[in-house]
Amino acid sequence: MREAAKKAGKSDILDQYEKDYPVGPHDQPQSMCPAFGSLRVGLRMRRTATILSGSACCVYGLTFTSHFYGARRTVGYVPFSSETLVTGKLFEDIKEAVEQMADPEKYDTIVITNLCVPTASGVPLRLLPDQINGVRIIGIDVPGFGVPTHAEAKDVLAGAMLKYAREEAEQGPVAAPRERSDKPTVTLLGEMFPADPVGIGHMLAPLGLAAGAVVPTREWRELYSALDGSVIAAIHPFYTASIREFEAAGRPVVGSAPVGRDGTAAWLKAIGETHGCSADQIAAAQNAMLPAIDGALSAMPIKGRITVAGYEGSELLVARLLIESGAEVPYVGSACPKTKWSDPDREWLEAHGCKVNYRASLEEDNAAVDEYEPDLAIGTTPVVQHAKSKGTPGLYFTNLISARPLMGPAGAGSLAQVINGALGNKERFDRMTAFFEGVGEGHTAGIWEDTPTDRPKFKKKYAAQNAAAAKAAEAIGT
Repeated sequence: MREAAKKAGKSDILDQYEKDYPVGPHDQPQSMCPAFGSLRVGLRMRRTATILSGSACCVYGLTFTSHFYGARRTVGYVPFSSETLVTGKLFEDIKEAVEQMADPEKYDTIVITNLCVPTASGVPLRLLPDQINGVRIIGIDVPGFGVPTHAEAKDVLAGAMLKYAREEAEQGPVAAPRERSDKPTVTLLGEMFPADPVGIGHMLAPLGLAAGAVVPTREWRELYSALDGSVIAAIHPFYTASIREFEAAGRPVVGSAPVGRDGTAAWLKAIGETHGCSADQIAAAQNAMLPAIDGALSAMPIKGRITVAGYEGSELLVARLLIESGAEVPYVGSACPKTKWSDPDREWLEAHGCKVNYRASLEEDNAAVDEYEPDLAIGTTPVVQHAKSKGTPGLYFTNLISARPLMGPAGAGSLAQVINGALGNKERFDRMTAFFEGVGEGHTAGIWEDTPTDRPKFKKKYAAQNAAAAKAAEAIGT
């Protein structure tokens, strides 16, 4: 599909994605459809309409998942057939749908997303008008063969919106934010727990700074505030397209985040020096916050060996906080790629004996659980399932780790609470393992009068046939 999309006129978009989101060891999504990330960003914004263009089954799955996560918004859909796709009528249908929805009384922005098939077919969203009746029109392509994770798909839409907003600001005055600090602000890049920006604001006060907008934003005018930040804090370091827009606006970018004692001290120093604060101001900010973090870490220690894996982009921050809390973390895998904005965290982790694996595959994350035999495995659903099948407690990263504060003293105490609770489940897992001993696993799982016989020769035969069929199809495509 990638080659078809390039032949259909999408070469420049896919080439940019290859630069922004480099692949390897895996080059295809191993989690949910990446388009969910950009869909979620759009659905969270006020006065923003969303239209999907793709296969009906894909749209059903994406809308189902978005409502499962409480979207409470209608998702528009432009269906297609082989005829409308081949003849170009689909683009005309999308254009008509956009024109019908472009009501400035209801919307500031309409986001149209091409999924895999329309992208591979070259449906040219770039030909849509920039605005209709004053409503901004933003078209993006988010194919599974071009964007490796749903986390990076958030950056696709956030970056497109920042580009649009930056170009608006360059043309003249734009809407002021609803609330405006009298201090220079630090823009926070990456989704985070709602209490974290509040805590970061307290940390920045001695520097004469305030916490600014959080990107992805919740309404359009916040994009202008984000671009107006004195410093951009890349809390999530994989927002490559967004960082490109901030740099085009002349804003300096700082990596890492205020997690744990060492992380907070280093982050405040980097932010202060980038903004031009004095050494005394930086020392004052550190002295105001570090004792409280020390107290939280010592009050809630974590004892045990823990492996970390996920696809949110905050895996390195979580691993840092675990180590500072007393845990042994021999491995952290992230489905997101390495960027220079994650270097401070990677270097700190490697100095503390932790292997950092970017763009990690599911197979590598599972292998880490087997190799390091942790007391607790934090990871994606299949990694947690793999750990629990071995009698090892596991925690799902997205729902149980990402959905809590990580920054400052609040982060230290909050994370320790859920981690220690999970570590305490080891005895229960041992009892369950003993109870189910002998019921079989894999092809023998369950209770049988006659235990099924494995047929590895059949699997090998079908694997060879599948490989030959795929090779033949690839030859026809060329």
